[in-house]
Amino acid sequence: MSKYKVGLVSLGCDKNRIDSEIILSKLNDEYEITNDPKKADIIIVNTCGFIEKSKQESIDTILEMGEFKNKYKCKLLIATGCLTQRYGKDLSELMPEIDIIMGVNDYAKLTSYIKDFMNNHKKIVSCNFSHHNINEGERVITTQGHTAYIRIAEGCDNFCTYCIIPKIRGNFRSRKIESILEEATKLSEAGVKELILVAQDTTRYGEDIYNKKMLPTLLKELSLIKGIEWIRVLYCYPEQVTDELIYEIKDNEKVCKYLDIPIQHISSSVLKKMGRKTNKEQITKVIEKLRFNIPEIVLRTSIIVGFPGETEEDFKELKDFVKEYKLDKLGVFTYSQEEGTPAAIMEDQVEEEIKGKREKELMLIQKDVSSHINSKKINKIYDVIIEGYDGEVYHGRSSEMSPEIDGLILFRSEKTLEKGNIVKVKINQCSEYDLMGVVCDESCK
Repeated sequence: MSKYKVGLVSLGCDKNRIDSEIILSKLNDEYEITNDPKKADIIIVNTCGFIEKSKQESIDTILEMGEFKNKYKCKLLIATGCLTQRYGKDLSELMPEIDIIMGVNDYAKLTSYIKDFMNNHKKIVSCNFSHHNINEGERVITTQGHTAYIRIAEGCDNFCTYCIIPKIRGNFRSRKIESILEEATKLSEAGVKELILVAQDTTRYGEDIYNKKMLPTLLKELSLIKGIEWIRVLYCYPEQVTDELIYEIKDNEKVCKYLDIPIQHISSSVLKKMGRKTNKEQITKVIEKLRFNIPEIVLRTSIIVGFPGETEEDFKELKDFVKEYKLDKLGVFTYSQEEGTPAAIMEDQVEEEIKGKREKELMLIQKDVSSHINSKKINKIYDVIIEGYDGEVYHGRSSEMSPEIDGLILFRSEKTLEKGNIVKVKINQCSEYDLMGVVCDESCK
């Protein structure tokens, strides 16, 4: 008897992607994985429920996949992830096309749920939550084969007033360092060269189980794994960036001179309303300290505009900061009024039109900043990991670029190059966000 075919659609963040990879691994022995939903007997949608746009995308995707039950082979539609953890019972009533609804901690039960449904065709809703479990184990890597995300902790204790994640993912809990190193070693043996460390707050790694911040130690240990070339750290809260972490980034050759520090705003009054545990002075101080100790460091951040009570004066302060500090990478998001969060019931909610206008204004400023930064890279040589070839031009990233969010380096080569290899590229042109160049050898000047 042939195996049932399973298709999976993964939405949302890189942490959700890891969950999807774990799901695929749990199904891999008993089912055949397919990328074509038309051929799938079972379709899984791993949803995102962070903000309104992501919730709508998840709902639209479930509806789209639901149509495959009528038109093609699909016998079973499963929804899991953050949206179902948040609204499981409501979704069960509102979306009858879903046969199995799971939350974010039940993946060990997935195969038994599938067999139960195939036998009796009764809907299953299981959104039980554990503050202890961390989804980990074997994975089917869905990123480029040379790059993989690795989760070092789950959940969050920061309770920012705009954020629903602690209610969905639970309290902050670190993985044991041995577990992370074991997973990283297996990834390396499978050909992974770049590890990207993620958590809701990577800088707090280890506090709960080792009674101290252990991210610098973890970076040191990971760098000893043979085959790992780059180690990238995302989601570092600025107030948690210690001198020890700065020096480890500076001195460890395998750690990318790149740091993602989501500050969300720069106005101290807005930061206070957001429930952030920092202020403008602390944020600017850590940026200056990072740049002083690691002059070549690339800094990425994310900003929320239109938070309740954000005045024109607050927004001007934010614009001035972006112009003055010229952060290398910047993501701008409009505030999303999420039910169940303290910010949702705050007074002085900002109109959607104003939010959109502020987002565009800030991105125009950053476009000029990025153009200026990229223009200084012309004639420089970078190590670039090859990610693809379109028949004329190769594309890849330097250690200054995180995948999917930071642009690409497009380059030509007279020789045939293999995906996943790292080559030297001399930059000769640039756009606002991408770089262009040619492959060169060791004699390149």
